[in-house]
Amino acid sequence: MKHRLMRIASLAFLSGFILVLSGCGEPESVPYEITLDVWGTFDDSDIFNQIVADYRKINPHIKDIKYRKLAPETYKEDLLDAMASGNGPDIFMLRNTWLSSFADKAIPAPAAMFTEKTIRDAFVDVVADDFLDEKKQVMAVPLSVDSLALYYNKDIFNAAGISAPPKTWEELVAMVPLLVKQDDFGNINQAAIALGSGENINRSSDILLTLMMQYGASITDARFSEQPDRQALEFYTQFSRLGLPVYTWNQRQHYSIDAFYEGTLGMMINYSYHYATIRQKNAKLNFAVAPLPQFDGQPPVDFSNYWGFAVAKNKAQVIDQSRPETALPTERYQQARVHEAWQLLSYLTLPHSSGTVRLSNALSGSAADFPVALDPAKKYLELTRKPAARRDLIRDQQGDVVLSPFANGNLIAKSWKPGNTEQVEGLLIDTISSIVRGERNINDALSILDNRYNQVNRR
Repeated sequence: MKHRLMRIASLAFLSGFILVLSGCGEPESVPYEITLDVWGTFDDSDIFNQIVADYRKINPHIKDIKYRKLAPETYKEDLLDAMASGNGPDIFMLRNTWLSSFADKAIPAPAAMFTEKTIRDAFVDVVADDFLDEKKQVMAVPLSVDSLALYYNKDIFNAAGISAPPKTWEELVAMVPLLVKQDDFGNINQAAIALGSGENINRSSDILLTLMMQYGASITDARFSEQPDRQALEFYTQFSRLGLPVYTWNQRQHYSIDAFYEGTLGMMINYSYHYATIRQKNAKLNFAVAPLPQFDGQPPVDFSNYWGFAVAKNKAQVIDQSRPETALPTERYQQARVHEAWQLLSYLTLPHSSGTVRLSNALSGSAADFPVALDPAKKYLELTRKPAARRDLIRDQQGDVVLSPFANGNLIAKSWKPGNTEQVEGLLIDTISSIVRGERNINDALSILDNRYNQVNRR
């Protein structure tokens, strides 16, 4: 009996030794193929064609990557409906103010791919503020960040004898009387800047929030009754107050973007994506972009508005009925799907200074390094002409005459996450309008805004 047990033990040892020599002692490469559905808005699918093609060459576990562009007006509603039915995407674009709305619908990145340090080292500061959750887990990553800058009409400036755009709000206020033109009836034929009203100024809510932060309002304070809020609202609405030296805008003016490309507006504040809009509407318009003005002697602050890529927590598996035997068990499918989705985002957004990217098998953990033919984020920015989210790529854009004000603005950008973003934006516009129409004074308007804001957040 003793000899028999020794023989069994020897055979077991020999079998294990052979398995190790044959490679089974290393993580086994478990075969699987995943199709990733990516949903976004604004970007066309051809932007990603080369990036996707190069990635599929090095990752054998990716069967396909399908990008779907949805209408921005209904994107949030369409996305939530699809997720509720289990037919949503694997990866979806997430606005930087939406994290609280999608916290239970997105799954954080594996710590092996993204950490808080990874985000803070690679991206501008606002990304960590927006896309790290309370546990400092990474919930989304961007390719681009956008911030506000000053568009100005060079012909209007030249005619007024102004050689350079204002760097401070104090300089801008002094320029207004030199730029505004009114007829004998008091109609504004040429406005100095689109400031002061709500409905006919694109992103008026963002501009007001920026002024609040420039005056020192806390981005974490969920109140609208502090001194910086009053100062910002007073400053903003003065440009629409008849009789003041800076009166230059009213609610009868053309929409700010239209007025600018029509050549009847000296300055407007907006994001980079409207540069192409202006060029398309009026190719002959002589205009340029400068950094957002700041208050003299105060720390510089800009405002961000951008999107990141997040990974859906759940998605129903689509089984190939011609090869049902290739389908993974549900738990392992979700494991592989999430792993491959975040692995793609790591490839897409992070720098690859070594010229390689490490890809691993979701189920076995086996990994290998693969050469990177191009920097996907850099390629994306070249094709879209958007300002960079990554610090190293901002350096590349600081010499770009168009992108540099936005890229530099990203370095000082902050965001404000109000909960229901769209509804709160409407409240801010209503507040501005009530003051311009003379229905309320500053203090009453802020008090009502504060109450309405709290009601929205309690829902």
